Amino acid sequence: MSSYGNACYCGTCGTRLARGNQLGQCAPCQQQAASLALGPPDVPDSFWDTRVIREAVASWHIGQVIRAYRHHPHHGRRPLSQELVAGWLGLTQTQLSRTENGPPLQDLDKLTRWAQTLKIPARYLWFRLPGPRDGVGSQDAAPGEMWLPGPVTPVGTSPSHRAWPGMPSADGGSDTAAMEAFRAADLQVGGGHLYPTVVNYLQTALAPRLFGTAAGEPGVFAAAGALTEMAGWMAHDAGRDTSAGQHFLRALDLAKVGSDTQLSAHILASMSHLALHQGQPRQAIQLARQGHLALSTGSSSPGLAAQLLAMEARGLATLPQPEPAACGKALLSAEQKLDQEPAEQRSPWISRFDEGSLASEAARCLRQLGQLTAAARHAAHVIEVRPGSHPRSRAFAQLLLARILIDQGEPEQACAIIQDVLEATQSLSSYQVIQQLRGLAALLEPCQVTPDVAVVLASLRRALRERLWLSSWLAPDPQPSTTDGTQYL
Repeated sequence: MSSYGNACYCGTCGTRLARGNQLGQCAPCQQQAASLALGPPDVPDSFWDTRVIREAVASWHIGQVIRAYRHHPHHGRRPLSQELVAGWLGLTQTQLSRTENGPPLQDLDKLTRWAQTLKIPARYLWFRLPGPRDGVGSQDAAPGEMWLPGPVTPVGTSPSHRAWPGMPSADGGSDTAAMEAFRAADLQVGGGHLYPTVVNYLQTALAPRLFGTAAGEPGVFAAAGALTEMAGWMAHDAGRDTSAGQHFLRALDLAKVGSDTQLSAHILASMSHLALHQGQPRQAIQLARQGHLALSTGSSSPGLAAQLLAMEARGLATLPQPEPAACGKALLSAEQKLDQEPAEQRSPWISRFDEGSLASEAARCLRQLGQLTAAARHAAHVIEVRPGSHPRSRAFAQLLLARILIDQGEPEQACAIIQDVLEATQSLSSYQVIQQLRGLAALLEPCQVTPDVAVVLASLRRALRERLWLSSWLAPDPQPSTTDGTQYL
């Protein structure tokens, strides 16, 4: 914010600010900043037809293209920051700086993914984007008509943007109704399919309202925080954990502005889960305890407290030197919390943590601690309480039980469960389920001398080849992660 005498001016565009404006930006610039935080903007075709952009493209250097993109005058007087654009691309600021200033990138997967994220028209690229699928689009089609995998595919052009029953539109219906519709669809088709649609809703339905006429309503920020967290879970389900972590951080900031302490604690539980998935148990414990602190300063929620305790228990069980007594105490406290009647209404933005959710976390803790019989009992209980309408969470429990059975020397029983999962998840787009199936295939290798195991293993390998090909457009993060993830469904 710039001051001349008693007058204050917007630090972005220079517009004179109203008296009392303490944010240093005018309302239009605030709205633009909020929209950019959620993803790249839509730009006109003329954006790409400038000398600087054409010269960058002619260099066949994606880093120079990104730099030209960031400094384009279309964005205003100031270029887009490296931190902002790096977040869109799933990079750190340092990594983007190296990309812009280092040698030309040769990795076609990254070139394709970044070009799609920035929505660079195919005719300006020196490499081919993925070809058409299901007869949709072509390499010569106009931008927006091509089949582009990933989170920036225009609505209606790829399998991920099909009009699932009950899907909300960006111009109608309440945000809570949209949240419920996304949750219902997620149960059926998985985060891999829905992630682009949720991001599109955030960009088109919520971002313009964050600093518009509803700027004074905390509920708008809470809605944005909840749906950004949902996008994080869907990115995680699609194998994009870097993007998931970025979504969770943004969601936490939005929830704080929206003054929803339950949502803030819920997001911290999600961040704790992601830390566990990435092999960081100490960070997971710390995040869970931060969630408890958030709850202690705001509203009470026994279910949410139980969820945080379960995350803490998972962390204690996964430490290099596990703490079984502390883990058991945390699980017992979580069970006691679930038995309590809530003193106030649950926030509409958080998903329910129930008996099946706790049993799933307990099963993972017990398996980690080597208590296989008790772990199998809890996993079987999850399968009992999760109906077939929850194919992903039911599959996670079944695959965990299969892994426990293999640990116990019962591969034939595990194979029966795996076959059931393969049949029940044919239409499910979940990279996490695929990863767990791959892990089980490796565990079954030594057991294939048994005829029944050999048959199921062959079926599993065929299914994995098909699913890995069909899900290749998800473009998961390259770094390895554990295959022990689950969702609170």
